[in-house]
Amino acid sequence: MRISYYIYYGLVTIVETLMRMFPFPAKTGYQRIGNPDENSPVLLTCNFHLTILRLKKATRGLNYHLLVANSKGINVWCAATGDSLNNHSVVSVIKTSGIEDKVNHKNIILPQLAAPGIESKVIQKRVGWKILWGPVDAKDILDYFEANFEKSAEMKQVEFRFVQRIEMAIMWIFLAAIVLMPIWGPLFKLEAAFLLAQICLIYFLALISFPLFERIFLKEVEKKKAFLTLGNLVVFLINLVYASIGVVLYVVIYQKDYSWMLLRWCIVSFLLVLLVNMELKGSSSTYKSDSHADKLFDVEIDLEKCRGTGICVDVCPRNCYVLDTEKKKITMPRKKYCVQCSACIVQCPFDALYFMNRKGDIIKPETVRKFKLNLMGKRN
Repeated sequence: MRISYYIYYGLVTIVETLMRMFPFPAKTGYQRIGNPDENSPVLLTCNFHLTILRLKKATRGLNYHLLVANSKGINVWCAATGDSLNNHSVVSVIKTSGIEDKVNHKNIILPQLAAPGIESKVIQKRVGWKILWGPVDAKDILDYFEANFEKSAEMKQVEFRFVQRIEMAIMWIFLAAIVLMPIWGPLFKLEAAFLLAQICLIYFLALISFPLFERIFLKEVEKKKAFLTLGNLVVFLINLVYASIGVVLYVVIYQKDYSWMLLRWCIVSFLLVLLVNMELKGSSSTYKSDSHADKLFDVEIDLEKCRGTGICVDVCPRNCYVLDTEKKKITMPRKKYCVQCSACIVQCPFDALYFMNRKGDIIKPETVRKFKLNLMGKRN
């Protein structure tokens, strides 16, 4: 049974990682995990199939009630940021699942990365349930339970680890392949195989090398620069070196029509590098895409309104905030790490946080809550 489970888990992971850009909806509603009773915790997640599968794998041996909310088959962070996982999703699954008859408490644990799209005060007002923001990663849920639902700094923080970088590379390779191969394959045949190898080489090397670029990226984030920056230029040149490896190998192995082939291959390699460069930051969980307008805004604190609730500390995925318990005010010592996810702005009950750029333009909390981001980073 265990072998068949791991085979199934492996196959689903491969297929849904390849097609991660597309929705993979699972059934919404209530599920029993283990043998929960009326005192067991209640967890909620999105209905992206791979997320549910990984959650169950990470929590094997635990007993809890699971609510699967409608996110249109999109993962938690993307769905919450884009308004596919929202207040209505949570209220709806609480009301229709019958969970209130199964437990003797009204505490529900949500993924921390759902905070940009779900307002805890709205949920409590509508259905009387209190939201607890769980860890970023499902692997920390066991420790979270054992710590009496208290999170460490590590549990709150998103990382762009090696495995995540490989997954993103696989996704982009598959997407590029299904777009380019139907056109390139029938025309150039053997060259198409080299093109696929070139795509793999550039994407894998670019994402594996991501930590090398971060120091440059971080300086430019502080300066609020985008697009034509030194960091993007450095990444572009390094990726061009990666691409040249493929060009050289292609020339050595496939020498027919040398001059025209070399020109064509150089053009293709250049376009691939340009494509990788445009969305390298956006592929990560630690930087915002250059195409997103919010990247040029900072989160600002209105200290007169701040009451030191500390909810911003609890939901920030980059540990930017520190709470001064004596003054009951928050500070932002790690401001340069902010990814403008807006979770802190959405959750602050006193509207003490807002976006402002260097020109003085302000995005108010009510605007952030009402208008979510589309794929291009524009507020709908």
